[in-house]
Amino acid sequence: MLKRIGAYWNKPSKAAYLFILPSLITLFLFAVIPLCGSIIIGFMDLDIYFSVSEFAGFNNFIKAVNDARFWNALKNTAVFALVEVPIQIIIGLLVANAVASTSFFSKFSRTIFFLPVVCSMAAVGIMWNILLDGTIGYVPYVLKKFGLEGMTFFRDPKMAMGTVIAMTAWKNFGYTMSILVVGIQGISTSYYEAARIDGASKVKQFFYITIPCLASNLGFCLITNLIGSLQVFDQVYVTTQGGPQYKTETLVQYIYKTAFSHPFNLGYASSMSVLLLIFILLLSFPIYKKVFMPKES
Repeated sequence: MLKRIGAYWNKPSKAAYLFILPSLITLFLFAVIPLCGSIIIGFMDLDIYFSVSEFAGFNNFIKAVNDARFWNALKNTAVFALVEVPIQIIIGLLVANAVASTSFFSKFSRTIFFLPVVCSMAAVGIMWNILLDGTIGYVPYVLKKFGLEGMTFFRDPKMAMGTVIAMTAWKNFGYTMSILVVGIQGISTSYYEAARIDGASKVKQFFYITIPCLASNLGFCLITNLIGSLQVFDQVYVTTQGGPQYKTETLVQYIYKTAFSHPFNLGYASSMSVLLLIFILLLSFPIYKKVFMPKES
């Protein structure tokens, strides 16, 4: 009996499942179960203390649709994603193209550009908050020397979101760069040699060889960065707390405040989480289908 079981799982096609089993168990425990729990709680009138527990049906979802603050947070989240993702990808692509060689300088530069990625977003937010503080910040002090006074960045309703976007793009573009560098290094040099023989400039090589060959890499970066941007929370929580005047309050932050501050409405927060999941799927799946599931000619 044991020999039969051993022979069965000793096949490469079957043994592969044993190697991915720990990851599947982890995914099931920390992703699938919480997701199902959030969906169920979204249909309940439930607080964080479980002192009230009643079935609410679609009331929480209807409440979200009629909640002006929900739509404001969704709008802020969408603006953040639609601006930050292209900026991050463009900067990452340009930097990757510049440091893709195997020289010591390029390797050193890639290391420097990637350092912010491994830093905590909370630490980065605190650092930027100090640097841009209107009272003690070094950046406003330098700008004041050039006659630019009164720039409060995180405290200015007109500048707060732009500042958060700039900080996020600065921290995360190294992630995009590292993926695109690998893609650029995998492009055959024969393409560039043929283009040089035909008299193509560096700019034309970039647009007609590099970018088309990086389609799958760019698609992956677009999807992962988009999903991450739609779940933005840390940088806003550390720097602006959603202010000023709710100009930077994102949907995840509103969900957090609803669940873990008065009135501790866990059911309503879960329903908004489900709506955010649907919103992410509606945006990311068409991109995934376009990039990774092209139509056969």
